[in-house]
Formats: sequence, structure tokens, C-alpha cells
Amino acid sequence: MKLKFLSAILIWLFIFQNAQAQDVKATFLGLDKLMGENSFFDNHLTGFMLYDLDSQMVRYEKNSHLYFIPASTTKLFTFFGAMMVLTDSTTFLRFVPNGKNVTIWGTGDPSWKYPALPNPNIKAFLATYDTINYSESNWKNDPFGFGWQWDDYYYSYAAEKSPIPLYGNLASSKNVNNKPILSPNIFTVEYSDKSVKNVQRNWRNNQFYYNPRTYNGRDSKVPFMTSPEIFATLATKDWGTPVKLSDSKLPPEHFLLKGIPTKALYKEMLLESDNFIAEQLLLQISDQVFLELDSEKAIEYIKKTYLYDLPDDPQWVDGSGLSRHNLVTPRTMVALIEKIYRLFPDNELFSLLPMGGRTGTLKYNYSASTPYIMAKTGTISNNHCLVGYIKTKKNKIYAFAFMNNNYPYKATVVRTEMEKVLLYIRDNF
Repeated sequence: MKLKFLSAILIWLFIFQNAQAQDVKATFLGLDKLMGENSFFDNHLTGFMLYDLDSQMVRYEKNSHLYFIPASTTKLFTFFGAMMVLTDSTTFLRFVPNGKNVTIWGTGDPSWKYPALPNPNIKAFLATYDTINYSESNWKNDPFGFGWQWDDYYYSYAAEKSPIPLYGNLASSKNVNNKPILSPNIFTVEYSDKSVKNVQRNWRNNQFYYNPRTYNGRDSKVPFMTSPEIFATLATKDWGTPVKLSDSKLPPEHFLLKGIPTKALYKEMLLESDNFIAEQLLLQISDQVFLELDSEKAIEYIKKTYLYDLPDDPQWVDGSGLSRHNLVTPRTMVALIEKIYRLFPDNELFSLLPMGGRTGTLKYNYSASTPYIMAKTGTISNNHCLVGYIKTKKNKIYAFAFMNNNYPYKATVVRTEMEKVLLYIRDNF
């Protein structure tokens, strides 16, 4: 009797396991039909990996060992590095007081007069001083990132980096009686006969211009060229206290002025894909570790200390992903977001990332009654990537990296086909 019962159990287990194997095979083949040979994603360079965060097993991959231009998904590297190095609040200034005078050094904090962020209470701190000496002796960077396109200089997404940015290093243009007025008002706009629709800036100086005949009247933002002199002028005007330039070195013994919650930076950077905040975060990491502002040193430090075990060494050159010199494999992106996943409770992490149909850069994509995509987007010409997490109908959470490079059509076409793949995973995995 016992032998018959045991035999029945073994037969049932065999049938159950065989059925499960058939289901897994059918699920795999269904996904492979959408992504494999002769599919849409066989016509350009596509890399993909789907990774089960519970079992820590790869469920599907396509070209996951090849290098891709990650575009703004690079910000996930910056985010992880900042989480590892920075504290709960930023350091806004390093300073040394001397009676009624104070010498200050920037840390890369981008929050001063940046509309999307809380503002540090800098005026209250400076109220006790008659003169402010400003030094850039700790600045070891260039205003632009390595590999940025030179002709992006007048677009708001490519604002210059600096030790203490003001207004996000952007001049705001507002239409007043069909004429643009710039803020901060140390900048003015001249007439031009160039065929431009809004305010633009000369390449090598802070001369702004517009054409009254073609002006579209829209409010806009244009990067201004940074310099110690521009900083001193703007800071003096805003603070109401004279700011003088200094070449003083930052001494080992100095004081810190704390800034805003770092979470505010992370949220704005990830949800809105803010390039400026991403670049300034790298500078803050460098400030924290080396007491100087050097993006390259910050990247090398993060790679050697926290990312030494990635499957493939990333070619990581900037904080934002504006540079096409960034190169990463899908399996390295998955390894990175698994590290990030282990740092947060699900709800907290997913609130920082764009959510399909709900927030940030995914507000109008991947819509569903129950959100299923929480991921960082990355788009530059002929390249579109999505890296993050997908929640299936079985309440399983997978990490994925979906990277597309060198396609000859619009990003919307690629995104539509990507959605078919991700919906299939939601419904079948």
C-alpha cells in the first residue's frame, strides 16, 4: 500500500515538473519570438537581459555581453555612487572665517536658486560677514563633460558645470511685451538678423540675441558661460555682500555649511533625467572623497571601490550620459541595478524612478491600470535605452536592461516595440 502511494506521488511529481518545464519553455519561446531572429530587434543593435531578483537567475538575454551607448541610463551609475559616498544632506560650502571676512570654496552643490530644488539658507549664514572671498583652487574640472557635442552649448540640457552654480547656470528668458527679458539681469539681449525662433547665445561669450521678426515669444532657458568673475558678480548681487576673488588653498582645518537633503537631488535627477544635477553630483562625490572637484577622479574612485565586481568594466566618462564615449553592457547594467535594489525597500526605490504612465520621463509611456515599469530612460539620437524593474502579474519583480543603438527610425517606433516585449513579460513571467 505504501509502495503504491509512493509510486503515485513520484508519478505526480514527474508530471508536474514536466508540465512546469513545458510552461518555462513556452514562455521563453514566446519572448524569443518577439526579440530573436527575424524580429524587429534583429534589424539594429539590441541588447537585453531579464534577471530574476529572487532566484538571482537570468531568464532571458540577447547580446548582453556587447557594449552599448547608455545615454541617460548612465545616471544610475551616478546615483549609486552618490548613495555610497554622500550623506543624507549635501555640503553646500567649505569655509574659513577670519573676523568679519570669510573665504569660501564650492562643493558642486547645485541647489542655489535652482527652481526644482529647495534652496539652502545661505543669506542667513553670510549675514555676519562684511566681505566674502571666493576661491576656485579646488576646481579641477572643465565646464563641459568629456565627449559632449560642442553645438549643444546653447541648450538648457547642457548647462556648464561649476563649483557653486547659480540658477542652474541658466539665463531665463521671459516674454515681456513681445520682447525677451533675461534673468539674472546682468545679461541683456541684442537684436539679430539670424533666423532664430528664440533667444540664443554666442558660442564664445555671454552675448545673447534674438530676431524680433521670427521670435516665438516662448519662455526659455539658455546656459550662460561660467567664470569666477561671473560668479562674483552674481553672488554679490544676490547676497548683498561684496564677493572678491581669491586664490587661497583649502586648508585641512575648515568648516562645513550643510545644504539640502540629497534625496531631493536624486529624485529630480532620476525622474526628470536632469543632466545638470547628475554632473554636479559627481563633483560632490569628488569633494567628499578628495576635497577637490574632479569628475574623472570621482568615477575612478566609485569603480574601484564599489563597482569592481561588475561583469564588464564600464567605460564611464560623465555623470549624465550626454557623452557618446560612455559604453556599458546590458549585463553590467543589470548588475548595477541589482546593487541599487538591495539598498532600498521597494516602495522607496520605485518612488525615485520614473513609473510607467505615472511619473517623470515615463509619464506618457507604458501606461497600465497597475503600473508595471519603474525604470530610467536614456535617449540620444539613434539610441534609446530603458533600465530598471518590471513587476509581473504574479507579483514577481525582475531587473532588466533594454538597450537599442544605431537604429534608423524615430525613438517612438522603438519604444512601441519595446512595450510589446515588456507587456509579454508582465503577463507571462
